[in-house]
Amino acid sequence: MSSDRLLALEGVSKQFNGLAVLQDVSFSIRSGEILGLVGPNGSGKTTAINLISGIYRLDAGHVVFDGRSIDRVPPFRRVPLGINRTFQVPKPFRAMTVYENVRVAVHFGARGSRADEEAAVRAVLSEIALEDQAQSLASDLTVNQQKRLDLGRALATNPKLLLIDEIGAGLNPAELGVIADLLVRVAKRGIALIVVEHLLDFLNRITNRVIVLGAGCVLYEGTLTDASRNPDVIAAFIGG
Repeated sequence: MSSDRLLALEGVSKQFNGLAVLQDVSFSIRSGEILGLVGPNGSGKTTAINLISGIYRLDAGHVVFDGRSIDRVPPFRRVPLGINRTFQVPKPFRAMTVYENVRVAVHFGARGSRADEEAAVRAVLSEIALEDQAQSLASDLTVNQQKRLDLGRALATNPKLLLIDEIGAGLNPAELGVIADLLVRVAKRGIALIVVEHLLDFLNRITNRVIVLGAGCVLYEGTLTDASRNPDVIAAFIGG
């Protein structure tokens, strides 16, 4: 694996009740790269990002981030290290305003003085285009707005790596375009993104490299175009 890697999974395995969900999975990502993580349902995609974010613990292998093993680092300590994530179903503080949701995340990210935090909140709200909804309750937002808020809260902690779990689900083509442009801008700032996604056209807009998982194993690494011609990938998606 490349020496400039920000994150690396090294021989990672995970079981639930004796069932192998991930088996000897290895891949890496560089700062500023967008890596797609794809595969059929049950292939282990979300389990992989749950291991990276610390929600699950490894059964075997190692997760190395920024030059150090984080195998035993709990989730709340991985955020200050520079790892954060979004969820397929956004999980904002629904009884708090959009502004308050972002402010909590900025404060957790230790931005400095009160003035620094205020400026950081405004910058995040501008980036996710929710300035006009700043005083709205998170519960009153549309699905599209809640997904942008979820992303904004993750960005507010000043991450080096973002884990994006099916952010495109339920969005129309115009909304997908806005999200795609936003993710590309984020990566240009040097933030690495691992994007779990079923919408391959969306993924093709933002990255050239994907990891394809099947039955918990890495089947393929490369471009989406080449993946569509790979017999192992075809068999995983349509059987055979």
